[in-house]
Amino acid sequence: MIDTTNTHLANISVHHVGNKTNGERLLLSKKELALADKKLEDLLFQFFLSSFKNAEFYNFTFTNKEFELNPLYNYAVKVFERKTDFHKQATDIARHLFEITNHPQIKAGDLFVGLFTNLSVNGHVVNALGIFKSESKQSFLQLNSNNSDEFQLLYDEGINIEQLDKGCLILDTDSDKGYKICIIDKRNKGPEAQYWRDNFLMIRPAQDEFHHTSDFLSLTKTFVTAGMPEEFEVSKTEQIDLLNRSMEYFKTHESFNKREFESEVFQDETVIKSFRKFDKVYREDNELEAFDNFDISEKAVQKQGRVFKSVLKLDKNFHIYIHGNKEMIEQGVEKDGRKFYKIYYKEES
Repeated sequence: MIDTTNTHLANISVHHVGNKTNGERLLLSKKELALADKKLEDLLFQFFLSSFKNAEFYNFTFTNKEFELNPLYNYAVKVFERKTDFHKQATDIARHLFEITNHPQIKAGDLFVGLFTNLSVNGHVVNALGIFKSESKQSFLQLNSNNSDEFQLLYDEGINIEQLDKGCLILDTDSDKGYKICIIDKRNKGPEAQYWRDNFLMIRPAQDEFHHTSDFLSLTKTFVTAGMPEEFEVSKTEQIDLLNRSMEYFKTHESFNKREFESEVFQDETVIKSFRKFDKVYREDNELEAFDNFDISEKAVQKQGRVFKSVLKLDKNFHIYIHGNKEMIEQGVEKDGRKFYKIYYKEES
């Protein structure tokens, strides 16, 4: 949880980063932006920080996970340790972004680089280096009056403070792990959009309870829906039942124990052995570290719960929501070949 109640924007630098592949320019400001207007500062806070309230955390990485070689990591070190002028570091960050903006579909945009003090993250007060890019402009109308009964309607284009296209907060904590980072990327579909995360920031998920929980739930879902059918005869209702039991485990336990999970969810030793084999291959393919014990993140469980579908779809006519007890539903086939489900219940509401 990020709290900005006592946060101060100590420095801010603004630049325009074009796409050199499309012949666009890099426009660098000569000095920091002065913020004498409290209303303007409040609007910038809303624009920069409102999307980060419940952010996920990442760490810097680089080739062979040597995060010390990551350019953004080194810029952040200099900013936090006040080794050089803030505006110089902000200018170097803009230059770096310009150099990696080499896909023709990457949009030009205004780049804001700010230093925030007294930012509260999960109860810990830290400083943060913020990097924000606005790639889209919106039209707006302005109605003026000259203190009479005459009005003048004007139009212009500007930045919508409710829509931050791309942003990151580099927190001055966990520097020995590549800093703790949270990001925003509203336009993250397609290879040209991955440049912000993969080419500019170069980050990987932090090894924390949120990602441990999220990764294991994703692994389990993939095994139940894709891995099991290749090795066992498993009906859709049995798959849904396993997904429900998996989610129920994470909802009813504060900490995760892999052996306990396997026993409660899969129960059958043959299935458990298959799951362990699948687990090993899945982690290798996705470059995930193995953790057999960790605290469960309630936020990750809620997020994954949206994709753990308990819905049995029958042609385009019916959707059956199954929340537990697969013994209350039976599958069969009529003599004429029509398939059916028989559902038992005690009460109707």
